[in-house]
Amino acid sequence: MVDIHCHILPALDDGAQTLDEAVAMVRLAAESGTTDIVATPHANSQFSFHPEQIDEAIEMLRKASRNVLRIHRGCDFHLTYENLQDALLHPTKYTINHGRYILVEFSVAHVAKAMDDALYRLRAAGMTPIITHPERNLFLQRHLERIRSWVEDGWPVQVTAQSFLGRFGESAKLFAEELMKQGLVHFAASDAHDLSDRTPRLSEAYACVAQNYGEAQAERVFVANPKATLNGERLSLKTQTANQRSKKWFCFK
Repeated sequence: MVDIHCHILPALDDGAQTLDEAVAMVRLAAESGTTDIVATPHANSQFSFHPEQIDEAIEMLRKASRNVLRIHRGCDFHLTYENLQDALLHPTKYTINHGRYILVEFSVAHVAKAMDDALYRLRAAGMTPIITHPERNLFLQRHLERIRSWVEDGWPVQVTAQSFLGRFGESAKLFAEELMKQGLVHFAASDAHDLSDRTPRLSEAYACVAQNYGEAQAERVFVANPKATLNGERLSLKTQTANQRSKKWFCFK
């Protein structure tokens, strides 16, 4: 599996706080079947994003974890005015492996229509926004049509893997299920922050998705599409309704 959203670099944001914790997270991910992780420290009003510092942290973590998996460079990009202006000036600063894909996070309370223009501006500068964890966004939970319009415009969607297991509450779980049914999920990622609560273990969520939607759907959102982002390959976002195998869900965290 390939995890495109993980706060695994030590002491850079609210994720891993020490090198030992970061190494343990890497090993846990590898043990549960992850081969590649994109390290995605926050870029927001609380945490600054410094590329050189991030590159150094990745190299240190690679050596300390003895390369048990591949670690790639990315960012959890909060779509603020300041960040947008900087990204437009430096199109590969925040993207995955300096390529085309950029993880974009919105405010949980409201997503103004002006954000659509910001997404278009990112694309015009050569970036492809990936909408992160909309199932956990209180505003977007009430506006599925907004997500559908983004996908139709060419912007893929990433759901947090543990949402399928109920980690973020019933409403997030139900909305993640609905997005899968509507064919509006292109990635499942850990958004891991620690070893005990929001962990980098993807295997349980993979099994849950495979059980309810089939192995092909699980491979698409946990392996094939995430792997494509590492090399900047284009994705097919044609909306297809997922085939739910069972009307009942038995996946719990």
